[in-house]
Amino acid sequence: MNTKPSENHHDHHHDDAIGFVRAVETASTERGLRLTPLRREVLQLVARAGKPVKAYDLLDSLRDTHGNAAPPTVYRALDFLLENGFIHKLESINAFVACHHPAEQHQVPFLICDVCDGAQEVCDPRVAELIEAQARTFGFTPQGQTVEVHGVCKNCR
Repeated sequence: MNTKPSENHHDHHHDDAIGFVRAVETASTERGLRLTPLRREVLQLVARAGKPVKAYDLLDSLRDTHGNAAPPTVYRALDFLLENGFIHKLESINAFVACHHPAEQHQVPFLICDVCDGAQEVCDPRVAELIEAQARTFGFTPQGQTVEVHGVCKNCR
């Protein structure tokens, strides 16, 4: 399911981890999804990281409270969060970030800083629309998009 973020991009943007988790809880309830305590905890860890976080870093954090946590535990939680559009996976660095629009499943490009490892979600539906339109001109049916632009952010310049 690919819905586009609203035109008023900042209405759904959550800069704080608590607000973000609440937005995901609300979206889960509205969609009839089960946000288990473990899924919620993984979501909180991703949100609190404030930058892309790798699965094994999440596992290390989980082991502080769940000593027997194993990789499949984290990956199952991440899969649920990804499938429902609550987080994004940055393929090029194999890391996860909180979605700026957790109530709406969508695909967006990311700007990734190679110095600080920060990532910025580009919340402009025109980018995805342009890629889809170009794909159609080639007779291509897109099933997903992963656009990641690497460079240096303004804080690291």
